Amino acid sequence: MEPPVTVKLHPSLEGVEDRTCLVLDDDGPFLQRLARALTQRGFLVSATSKVTEARDIARLNPPAFGVFDLRLEDGSGLDVVELLHLHRPDARAVILTGYGAIATAVAAVKAGAVDYLAKPADVEDIVRALANKGAGLPEPPENPMSADRVRWEHIQRVYELCGHNVSETARRLNMHRRTLQRILAKRAPR
Repeated sequence: MEPPVTVKLHPSLEGVEDRTCLVLDDDGPFLQRLARALTQRGFLVSATSKVTEARDIARLNPPAFGVFDLRLEDGSGLDVVELLHLHRPDARAVILTGYGAIATAVAAVKAGAVDYLAKPADVEDIVRALANKGAGLPEPPENPMSADRVRWEHIQRVYELCGHNVSETARRLNMHRRTLQRILAKRAPR
C-alpha cells in the first residue's frame, strides 16, 4: 500500500479553481512519478498510458491542464491536445518528448500546446509551463541537457526514423558508418 500523498499547493496555482490535469505517457514508472509529483503540487491528476483513453477523457470530461508525451505506442499526444482544445479552448497543455525537433515543437504549438519540453523534464519546469499565462518568456531550465545528450538524442531520432538502418542513418547524418555504430553501442550521456 502506498503512503498518503502530502499536498502543498504550488504558488502558481493559487486562485486557480479548476486544477484537473490529464497526464499521458507510455513509460509506466515515469507516468506514476509525474502523476504523484503533480498531485503533491495541488493538481487533481488523471493518468493514463493509452491515447484512446486520454481522448475519451478529453472529450467527455476535459481537464484544465494536460501533460502529454509526443510519441506513444498507440498514437501521438498531439491528437489529444487538438481534441482537448476542441472541447475546452482554455485548457493549457504541455508536450513532453525524448525526440526534440523544431518541426515537432511547431506542430505542438499549432495543435494548441503552450510549451514543449524535452525529457527528462523537471516537474517544476512542467508546472511553470502549465501555469505561465504568457506574461513573458519562461525562465531557462535550471539543468538543461548537455550538448552531448542533445547530439545523442538527435542521432537516436534519425536512427529510429530510418528504421534502425545503420547505413541509411550514417548517410543522412553525413557520418562514417563505423563511427555511428560506436556511438549507438554506448549508453546515453547525461
